Amino acid sequence: MTKTLSYIKPYGGTAAWAIVIKFVGSIAELFLPLLLDYIIDDIVPLKDIAMVLWLGLAMLACSLVAMFGNIWANRLSVVAAAKMTHDLRYDLFKKISYLRSRQVDEVTVPSLVSRLTSDSYYVNQMVARTLRLGVRAPILLIGGILMTFIVDVYLALVLLACVPFVIVSVVIITKKSIPYYAKKQANSDDMVRAMQENISGVRIIKALSKGEHEKRKFRGISDRLGETDYSAKKVMSLTNPLATLILNLGLVVVIIVGALMSDGAGSVLAVLTYFTMILNGMLGLSKIFVVISQGVASADRIEGVIELDHSQPVGQYPQGDKAYAVQFKNVSFSYNGVENNLSDINFALKRGGTLGIIGATGSGKSTVINLLMRFYDVNEGAIYVDGQDVRSLPPEELRARFGIAFQNDFLMAGSIHENIDYGRKLPEEDIACAVDSAQAREFISGLEGGMQYELAQKAANLSGGQKQRLTVARALAGNPRILILDDASSALDYETDAALRRDLAINYPDTTKIIIAQRVSSVKSADIIAVLDDGRQIGLGTHEQLMRDCEEYQLIYRAQMGEDI
Repeated sequence: MTKTLSYIKPYGGTAAWAIVIKFVGSIAELFLPLLLDYIIDDIVPLKDIAMVLWLGLAMLACSLVAMFGNIWANRLSVVAAAKMTHDLRYDLFKKISYLRSRQVDEVTVPSLVSRLTSDSYYVNQMVARTLRLGVRAPILLIGGILMTFIVDVYLALVLLACVPFVIVSVVIITKKSIPYYAKKQANSDDMVRAMQENISGVRIIKALSKGEHEKRKFRGISDRLGETDYSAKKVMSLTNPLATLILNLGLVVVIIVGALMSDGAGSVLAVLTYFTMILNGMLGLSKIFVVISQGVASADRIEGVIELDHSQPVGQYPQGDKAYAVQFKNVSFSYNGVENNLSDINFALKRGGTLGIIGATGSGKSTVINLLMRFYDVNEGAIYVDGQDVRSLPPEELRARFGIAFQNDFLMAGSIHENIDYGRKLPEEDIACAVDSAQAREFISGLEGGMQYELAQKAANLSGGQKQRLTVARALAGNPRILILDDASSALDYETDAALRRDLAINYPDTTKIIIAQRVSSVKSADIIAVLDDGRQIGLGTHEQLMRDCEEYQLIYRAQMGEDI
């Protein structure tokens, strides 16, 4: 909570002005009943019309100060809260962008989305409403009680006796509500997760006619969220009725005591008006407690991410063989720390060479890339790039050596040129060469605007093969030392795939290439081919060697090529 509130410091001046103006407006409001009491009990009996008019003008002035002061202060409060939330969201987004992959796995993507959106909103509401009500409500409450002492001591004592009961009830109710709001936000994460899954998998859901099934699942999640929200609001809804009941009982006693002991109608009317102010002050405080309950729970969730240490330690490790661009040495790794996803992986690739990695789905092919680019750290063994252990290189320096294209890669809404360049301000000749080598020139030329053709979100206005060629072009445009194609040609026909591999060899002869594929034809010409099965390396060698020595590779070849061995 302290970390979150520190974001208001740069806008402390605006917040301070809001507090000062709100204070002045609230004080002016407190003088209205006192002036009314004086007019009714002291001036009206004298029939001094001029004094009544002057005091009436004074009441009008206090009313205007209260009204315009509250409006101005509310606007300043909104501005300060909005700017603070802007900075908080930016830092949270920045932190999320740099989180280690394992940290993202632990927090989960839906929870990160929820913290960036709904949690930051609740923090915004907490700050804005506290600045707006946090000054006025206490002043109306405390000031109203003090003013009643000025008007009539006995009536003030009656109201004062009610206040402790209200405060105790509000504190108890608020304390019970905070766990409900934390649980509500966790259920909100589940709803975001369900929405993401349904949106991304809408075609499969329709193809399998599982719309009703998904609706039932979503209804269950929605019901849990609704029940938690209901439980939280059921507890907090007791605040206003309890405060009103206690103060109304006090009001009854005030009227009785006023009828028996008060000297004038003006005093009773003033006390009743102050009672209304005190009631509004108590209700304002109860509203603050509601938003603080939500805001504290949300702030804790946001700080839980912001305080994560995303840095990847860089240490001193023994060097590998500098003759190799990439080397895996006895590498083992587990995502969950229970069972290995990779076990004892060994291979070495010289500069400018090509490594093919092939295997069934789930065999660990993409995990090899995750470790090579240090999205995760190995549990055992070592990985070397140009003879240096990847753990001895700063992540930015390490990843700058790579160009990578995934099977289902990211394409943003924007022009084709913007997607390929991706803010790197690359030379146009490099982009042109990359487009040609990725076999993307022909289809880009056929689009209206060519390289300036605007892509829809997720490039929905392109085919799967066109998307893959653009991601390959983006990977090539930076002239990487190591190119990784992670199933990035799966949507290409055999002829285009062959042309792609041919142009890579011609135009990027010094680039070390790692090609992950399920097609034998995509890796057949590689200098080295690694065959993976269930996280284990069951074959390593050239195509000819594997055809002779690796039974799994032979089975894959026979199934795909339809040829006898």
